[in-house]
Amino acid sequence: MNRPKLTRRHVLLAGTGTVAAAALPGAAHAASAVEPDIDSTSEWNARAPRSPVSMVGKRPNKIIVHHTVSTNTSDFSRAQAHAHAHWVQDLHMDKNGWIDSGYHFLVSRGGWITEGRHRSLTALQGGSNFVLAAHTSGQNDQAIGIANEGAYHDGAQPPAPQWDVLVVLCAYVCRQYGIAPSRIYGHKDFGTTLCPGVLHDKLPLLRSQVAASM
Repeated sequence: MNRPKLTRRHVLLAGTGTVAAAALPGAAHAASAVEPDIDSTSEWNARAPRSPVSMVGKRPNKIIVHHTVSTNTSDFSRAQAHAHAHWVQDLHMDKNGWIDSGYHFLVSRGGWITEGRHRSLTALQGGSNFVLAAHTSGQNDQAIGIANEGAYHDGAQPPAPQWDVLVVLCAYVCRQYGIAPSRIYGHKDFGTTLCPGVLHDKLPLLRSQVAASM
């Protein structure tokens, strides 16, 4: 049976407490019952990987949250989310020399989710395997990497649309892969980095909101 998707509009309305029970089947448990809208690599017209991406062959055991240290734009459009996905992919392929985007998924400041590394979305929907990515040294065969558009190491706060959608995406990833919300970490937990900035301080809140939504 195909589950209905939780659209960005439903997420943002839910963040204001205005979703009616009739808006979605099981609206009281929306984040655990439905899949959020995620724009695939084909939908944002990603470049093809330099070589085939690899599958890990098991489920991930954690989520690692990042920020991309891009401009804290006030453009919350879907087009900007796609432009940001291109910016990340170009940076990772052309500067870092990687085969594709290093992250599995990206959340824009406007609350749009894009697939990062090719095949990540299909693997997530299947729930039994995931793509070997390049987001955290020593953890790429263990963790799903979710990057947030923006720079949050100097005290800036993520906009409400971005935060609300991050909660929903993490809840869906946790459900699909059987990951406990307590196993949501920040990049700096596994290396010497400022990433993900203030988002690291907000991890206890993120874990609690993901757990509550599930």
